[in-house]
Amino acid sequence: MNTQCASNVLMIRPSAFGHNPQTAVNNVFQRESGDAASVKRTALQEFNALVRLLKDNGVEVLVMDDDPKLVTPDAVFPNNWISFHSNGTVVLYPMFAPNRRLERSPRIIERIRERYRVKSILNLTEHERDGQFLEGTGSLVLDRKDHLAYACLSERTDAALVDRFCRKMGYRAATFRASDASGRPIYHTNVMMSIGAEFAVVCLSCIRDNAEQKAIKDRLEKHGRQVIEIDESQMADFAGNILQLRSADDKSLIVMSSRAYAAYRPDQLAILESYGRILHTPLPTIEDQGGGSARCMIAEIFNPALF
Repeated sequence: MNTQCASNVLMIRPSAFGHNPQTAVNNVFQRESGDAASVKRTALQEFNALVRLLKDNGVEVLVMDDDPKLVTPDAVFPNNWISFHSNGTVVLYPMFAPNRRLERSPRIIERIRERYRVKSILNLTEHERDGQFLEGTGSLVLDRKDHLAYACLSERTDAALVDRFCRKMGYRAATFRASDASGRPIYHTNVMMSIGAEFAVVCLSCIRDNAEQKAIKDRLEKHGRQVIEIDESQMADFAGNILQLRSADDKSLIVMSSRAYAAYRPDQLAILESYGRILHTPLPTIEDQGGGSARCMIAEIFNPALF
């Protein structure tokens, strides 16, 4: 049984997508450009293209519409506020930006309950009152097979909350610090790191402490992953923001944006292709305006299906 890669996913069709100044304060991947109407229209086209690509390759995609009555410019990135687990747990996370907290929708959770087994909900959102944040599988890159939670500590990834998640969910923490060339902390772990069933992509050079860098690489290799090291320019093109999924007939799929695909060297692509079929589609508007890419748009559903 493949415990690392999901074949069911949740995606949120955006209604108010655009540049979010509340997240731009510590997300250096965001770039504001273009008029709002054009940005929304193009982002929706990019979203629909990724949904079609996944469905055409045998992934079960539960698409839900963002609430048009709310101003939620980042709703297209649901993996930051919710995660799903094979033991039937759903985890809700504390979010840094106040307008992102509006994304946590009882309507979406109820739809999940209708289709998947939900035994319990771990609600961590109370920590927002204390200024502590942990933004889902943006903050946590999970080795679900060996129950390790990799986390790059930052303003959006609190060490105490990483430990709380691990205690509640039966994981062990692998925390570290990483920064870009200007010394700014990497805001989310999943822009620099992805863990598949047998491989891991990671920008090790962003981990400035040599001992921490070695410890992370050694741990990944110890737990059976071939490490594909990307550099900081590749990370800036979202080469770390990729996700391995599986089709309904258990074929391995590696999902990324076309920008990320173009950033990889041929030898790196050859390694990735040995682990699965690469699927990519252009996401430039979502990447530039939102500061996230394909992985951020997908919340894997590991809860057992009810039918």
